[in-house]
Amino acid sequence: MQKRWRLSRYRVKKILMCFCVDITAGKTALLLGYNRHTAERYFTLFRERILEYQHQALMPFAGEIELDESYFGARRVRGKRGRGAAGKTPVFGVLKRGGQVFLTVVRSCSKEELMPIIQGRILENATVYTDGWGAYDGLILNGYDHYRVFHSRDEFARGKCHVNGIESFWSYAKRRLAKFNGIASARFVLYLKECEFRFNNKGQDLFDILCKNVLQI
Repeated sequence: MQKRWRLSRYRVKKILMCFCVDITAGKTALLLGYNRHTAERYFTLFRERILEYQHQALMPFAGEIELDESYFGARRVRGKRGRGAAGKTPVFGVLKRGGQVFLTVVRSCSKEELMPIIQGRILENATVYTDGWGAYDGLILNGYDHYRVFHSRDEFARGKCHVNGIESFWSYAKRRLAKFNGIASARFVLYLKECEFRFNNKGQDLFDILCKNVLQI
């Protein structure tokens, strides 16, 4: 990674400080007096390294887990409703209550697509909460305690049975991504995993984590 820096470490860290406090690349360029393309290039490098780091750092979850899917991208096409609405990118989320979140872009939200991800990311005997989507049928047979709420019946919480945590994360991620005014599909996963990284390290010194653990500068 160090060979990819064209600026001095001091200048790279100045850009990184702006990145950590969530200033856009365009505003960073104005603040620091750099070319906009330079700031964008380094922001992309930071996000690429975060993507690699997240794949290595996240371990399978245990305890109480919430599962849900959400759709990112273009507005819904008129007449297209429900899961798989045209023009949107499906994302599957796994949230450990009181802990971290794992996100992955999926081709569809079918049982065949989601079940291998669930089994790879959640340890057996975990307690799993979902909505009523059919892809989650059979989780008990895979070694999980499974509880669900049925949004189609206007049921959103029943004691500890809810998916409010992961739904709150979706709201956070969509608000944050909206400020970029459109993200190229090829780079969407970089921004998505950045949201994951920021959420998983909230309340911590992002600059320190990125310098020491992620970028090693």
